[in-house]
Amino acid sequence: MKRQNVRTLSLVVCTFTYLLIGAAVFDALESDTETRREEVLLEAKARLLRKYNISDLEFSMIETIIIENRPHKAGPQWKFAGAFYFATVVLAMIGYGHSTPVTIGGKAFCMAYAMVGIPLGLVMFQSIGERLNKFASVLICRAKRYLRCQRTDATEMNLMLATGMLSSVIITTGAAVFSRYEGWSYFNSFYYCFVTLTTIGFGDYVALQQDQALMRQPGYVALSLVFILFGLAVVAASINLLVLRFMTMNAEDARREDNELQSASHHVLTLDGEVLAVNGKLLAGHALLDCGDNADQLSVCSCTCLGPASCRNHMFPLEPVYHPCASGLKGKRASV
Repeated sequence: MKRQNVRTLSLVVCTFTYLLIGAAVFDALESDTETRREEVLLEAKARLLRKYNISDLEFSMIETIIIENRPHKAGPQWKFAGAFYFATVVLAMIGYGHSTPVTIGGKAFCMAYAMVGIPLGLVMFQSIGERLNKFASVLICRAKRYLRCQRTDATEMNLMLATGMLSSVIITTGAAVFSRYEGWSYFNSFYYCFVTLTTIGFGDYVALQQDQALMRQPGYVALSLVFILFGLAVVAASINLLVLRFMTMNAEDARREDNELQSASHHVLTLDGEVLAVNGKLLAGHALLDCGDNADQLSVCSCTCLGPASCRNHMFPLEPVYHPCASGLKGKRASV
């Protein structure tokens, strides 16, 4: 099996194994908490129904109103500031789900906008990531020359380490900023930054959704957008290195296989539809007769009509010999 096929199969097996392990861990960590929260909510609902003497239908209406009103805490979602924030989330493929179009025209335009915007965003982030990698390689080379290292070139490991450190700095700094403005704990802010920059976008934590932030804090809105765009560019730089490394491995395997095929083709000779190796061994499923040092004077016919004695009787290739099978024409003479 080719090495590329083995690698692909290994990746599939490892991915599904990783999914199974993740499902088991999440089940162990979250299942009990989910059950307890459900019990608490059902108990609270029962108390409210008894206290205010309302029906289940009325409670469902109140519940719907509260859920639908939650996004409006940030201010108008579809004025220019909120619409620009939504467009950025669509282009970056984060998809918080904090606000979604409700009109038919808005949904249709969202699909058309995403079809053009997502490839455009991917290309932009990829290009910025390449420029960041180039800038990082220049800095690494200068630092190595300043430190008088033996190797002054920037290796892939150096670049991955640099982009990884920059990503860590961006996430930790962003977590501190969002913790201050949103009132979240630092861990929850760090969680939000990680989920955002990896484009997972669960939507359980979304910035700019409290105290009319979209309308009253334009500086914070701009800071949030810069964090998303620049952070995604840095993450794209790291992903670009990983993708290039994987593509390089595939290219090396393909080049190695081509070289092996070319090397093997140099030792193969085709005569009258038969494939032979240069050393005299037949590769097409027929066996040649071994005549010792005179192997280059053997008949190349695939039949066994000559036998070992024929090899001894036809030591001279220039002597015409009658061969019943030569060139497939009986009664003709051919030189063996």
